[in-house]
Amino acid sequence: MKQVTVGPDSVTPEQVIAVARHGARVELSEAALAAMRASRSIVDSIERDERAVYGVSTGFGALANTFIEPARRAELQHALIRSHSAGMGDAMPTEVVRAMMLLRIRSLAMGRSGVRPLVAQSLVELLNAGITPWVPRHGSLGASGDLAPLAHCALVLLGEGWVRAADGRRIAGAEALATAGLAPIALASKEGLALINGTDGMLGMLLLAIADARHLFTMADVTAALAVEAMLGSDRPFLPELHEIRPHPGQAASAANIHRLLAGSSIMDSHRDDLTHAVQDAYSMRCAPQVAGAARDTLDFAVQVAARELVSVVDNPVVLPDGRVESTGNFHGAPLGFAADYLAIAASEVGSISERRVDRLLDVARSRELPAFLSPDPGVNSGLMIAQYTAAGVVAENRRLSVPASTDSIPTSGMQEDHVSMGWSAAHKLRTVLANLSHLLSVELLAACRGLQLRAPLAPSPAGAIAVRRIAEVAGDPGPDEFLAPILEHSRSLLVGTELRTEIEAAIGPLA
Repeated sequence: MKQVTVGPDSVTPEQVIAVARHGARVELSEAALAAMRASRSIVDSIERDERAVYGVSTGFGALANTFIEPARRAELQHALIRSHSAGMGDAMPTEVVRAMMLLRIRSLAMGRSGVRPLVAQSLVELLNAGITPWVPRHGSLGASGDLAPLAHCALVLLGEGWVRAADGRRIAGAEALATAGLAPIALASKEGLALINGTDGMLGMLLLAIADARHLFTMADVTAALAVEAMLGSDRPFLPELHEIRPHPGQAASAANIHRLLAGSSIMDSHRDDLTHAVQDAYSMRCAPQVAGAARDTLDFAVQVAARELVSVVDNPVVLPDGRVESTGNFHGAPLGFAADYLAIAASEVGSISERRVDRLLDVARSRELPAFLSPDPGVNSGLMIAQYTAAGVVAENRRLSVPASTDSIPTSGMQEDHVSMGWSAAHKLRTVLANLSHLLSVELLAACRGLQLRAPLAPSPAGAIAVRRIAEVAGDPGPDEFLAPILEHSRSLLVGTELRTEIEAAIGPLA
């Protein structure tokens, strides 16, 4: 997807990803331009009537009852952007800022914000020129939307603020505009508020997280299957008829993945009728679909919330087609904050059960005749002992990050904004949990492949053979200890990328 057209009806999650991660160009549709012109005409009529309307002719927040003279209303909008550009901390990733900008364009294009088309088009030009405002990590409480992060974006439109250069340096917004051949704009009444009052930052992070979680949850089935195979586990708990009697859709999908991944394994066949094996595998093996499946269902809930938000008007005040300008609470990020917190809890548990399988693979008392720590020469060599330590530390961090942010409201603005969502924080920590999950699954991928190698001459499943071959490109065969960090990085690149999954699916069919 190289071009995204933004109309008054919304954008899709795929379009957000295309702009945020792949640099797709953006344009406004004629319908969007018409919708913005119509809503702006209503604001212009209010200006002529000199009515007291929040955001048009009054101050903001606790200053909402302060009437602003017409001659100072443009000044008011510029002052708003400057004062709200009060973030601190490291810069947010480029993909988050680009997603946030596209979603603000989407909101303005719906024709409920009362801005001139020029304002939305100026944001479009920033995206197409590859200009990424420097948006600090801290500043948003998730109500009234993502005020500070969006203000840092808007400030660049004025030829002020900071921009993140391609090499990570911070440069002046005026310099970035001049280099790109763009000119600063001057804001009219209502436009400053419309640029910053919305849930675009937390929604952008949630959409990016959803895309990442969807892939990681599938790869969690891959690593679980490889671990079960390496530990001489049973494939019977993954039979479809056992999941039809508990009809959670995510559980059925996960079980079907694992069952197909284990098919065609000589390792599995070697012990299928061996009565010396346990009648039941440990929970971390047998209950993999129940945990990963519940996470999939949680992901589906987050997808539904994000889809609703993508078609929502989240500005305040909003300009209605009948000429009314009404204050709303639609900027409150509670729906997104709850979804992000819920998904973080689910993703954390997917990582937790993965680490338990790693620990079992490494424990000579429980791994069913695999050598201690998956080293052919344990004692002199420690094998993957410390990789499990690393995984345990990551699991502990994810547990801390699973504490909900959305229950931690702090009142602001002289008690006018006395309950906030913390949706930005919830979405930000969700992304951290998912990054941590990728580390945990990559440890399991390496450990499971090492276990499969140690089962030779028995041949693994087709999926296992592919994974072992790709891991061995860097890790080689089991042997003396080596510098482990680069091997773990290789495992993670295989896990988060698409090549390993694509090769496995070419061999056994698509995975859910």
